[in-house]
Amino acid sequence: MAEQSSSGKRVFPPLYVSTGDVDTDRLAFFHVLERLKIPNPESIADHMCRMAILAMCTSDASLDIPKCVLMCIVHDLAEAQVGDITPSEGISKEEKRQLEAEAMHNFVHDMLHRSEAALKIEALWKEYEEQQTKEARFVKDLDRLEMALQAREYEKAHCRYLQDFFDSSLPLLRHEEVRGWGEALDRERRGA
Repeated sequence: MAEQSSSGKRVFPPLYVSTGDVDTDRLAFFHVLERLKIPNPESIADHMCRMAILAMCTSDASLDIPKCVLMCIVHDLAEAQVGDITPSEGISKEEKRQLEAEAMHNFVHDMLHRSEAALKIEALWKEYEEQQTKEARFVKDLDRLEMALQAREYEKAHCRYLQDFFDSSLPLLRHEEVRGWGEALDRERRGA
């Protein structure tokens, strides 16, 4: 993101210089994506966009990457209606699922009139929710990793320790490559 100098000219951040370490350099790229976000707080759209780019960074040729990218974009779409429901609100997982399903039904059937695009969005959302395909499980891991990346950036920006975010995300990563990205983030966090 460009800043203004005292002369009014835009000042751009320096380009990243590779360390030669693949994990460090990849994490640096993931952190650069933060610059695409709206400053404080993160929006749901920011989260979904970064996840989509993370999906493009995988080397797992067994995944349908275009499908994963689309799934990243739609996986939290219901939150446009219900917002980001957090555990602290006292809403059960079942009620949360029901509210989100009603929102998606409303979008697909009442607003988009079951158009081809609407049905594709619905199918991707349902696939993510059901967690039965390797693509859905991969995207779930990206969701967890992106939350940890965001927590790390908040820690650095606000000098706060947000261990709960890491405890509820990194240990749950199942995809081998994403787990490796999470381990690299953990090492970065510990200064190792």
